[in-house]
Amino acid sequence: MLQQILHDMYIDPELLAELSDVQKHILFYKMREEQLRRWREREAWEALAQAEGLRPPKVKRAASDKHIQWLLGEDGEVWVWIMGEGPGDKPYEEISEELIAEKARLQAQREAEELWRQKEAEITKKFRDALANEKARIMAEKWKVEMEDRKAAKVLEERIHEEFKRKEEEERKRGEEQIRRQEEQRARELYWTLKQAQLQSQASEKEEREWEEQLRRSKAADEERRRRAQRARDEYRRLSLRAIQKGTVAGLSFMFQELGQSHEQEARLYHHFPGPEPLLPLAVPVRTWERPLRPVSREIIVRWFKEEQLPRQAGFERNTKAIAPWFHGIISREDAEDLLENMTEGAFLVRVSEKIWGYTLSYRRQTGFKHFLVDASGDFYSFLGVDPNRHATLTDLIDFHKEEIITVSGGELLQEPCGQRDSPPDYHLLFE
Repeated sequence: MLQQILHDMYIDPELLAELSDVQKHILFYKMREEQLRRWREREAWEALAQAEGLRPPKVKRAASDKHIQWLLGEDGEVWVWIMGEGPGDKPYEEISEELIAEKARLQAQREAEELWRQKEAEITKKFRDALANEKARIMAEKWKVEMEDRKAAKVLEERIHEEFKRKEEEERKRGEEQIRRQEEQRARELYWTLKQAQLQSQASEKEEREWEEQLRRSKAADEERRRRAQRARDEYRRLSLRAIQKGTVAGLSFMFQELGQSHEQEARLYHHFPGPEPLLPLAVPVRTWERPLRPVSREIIVRWFKEEQLPRQAGFERNTKAIAPWFHGIISREDAEDLLENMTEGAFLVRVSEKIWGYTLSYRRQTGFKHFLVDASGDFYSFLGVDPNRHATLTDLIDFHKEEIITVSGGELLQEPCGQRDSPPDYHLLFE
């Protein structure tokens, strides 16, 4: 699933909504890495193509010859004119008044033109609709009369048309007069509005302080985002090192399976259950059906679970045929939070996801809940966008995070499984 997202450089909005803040930071970090990798690859290819003569080198544009030449006065210095102080200039207050009045007049004129366009459209539509209705009525009556009366009906239609046209002209004149009065009123209103704005701009120290405070808050928010991104990168590196260590153990486990050695040696490598209890062999699922790109119905999810997950002992306790107490069926996010509502921090459950081929781990926090997507579309289990570790079974992933936190920022540690509340259990369709 993560490889598909990085290939397309796109993530479905519904799937993005299921990710936590840390998951989103890590996912965006990895997408940025993929962008840089593609750019470096393209730059290297272009350099190689130019070196081999496959592509002409890029030609740099010549510097522009445009320049600015200042107007000089009689004294040889740059000519400067201060409005209102030159010979023959009007006082600054009079010029300012004229500018404000002209600005208000132009604004009112634009608004009046827009109002008139709207009014004219309303008038045209009004009389066009009325004329159409009248024509329809006349046509209905015309078909009822005899042939000799059709000429009289035509004359009547023309008379009605002229009457409506006369009324339309009168309505237009009244509309123009109304718009003209509104334009004059609006010009006066805009003049006083701009005048007050000019007076208020002389005492803008408060606005300056507010702008500086807003700038400070913006910088603080940027700094917080940088700290979160740094925490996400640190967590990604920590989990990557953990994945390398665990990959060594997984490799030894695969060698034991090929050599036909017992699963007891494999279990001791993981340091989970050192006792002599016999292990259940994991069957390798053979896909006998064409799986869609994403789940489309509950029936498809049940078939996927039975054909691909049951052979891998998904949802079972380690080394037994008992279903794990933390395992649940296809339940919604709201149902999961309802089950965890009265439990303490650290309580968790795993439910079959309706968004991806995998699961959702719902975790009880002290002040809310967290939901992590578990990708099971391949031959391993891992958190989507959070944990780079790959686990052979779903139980391995749960047991691993009973000792290792999921994210550095949240410190989530799986402690108490949340079991079933109703009968039959919500997973009964998966095991029928």
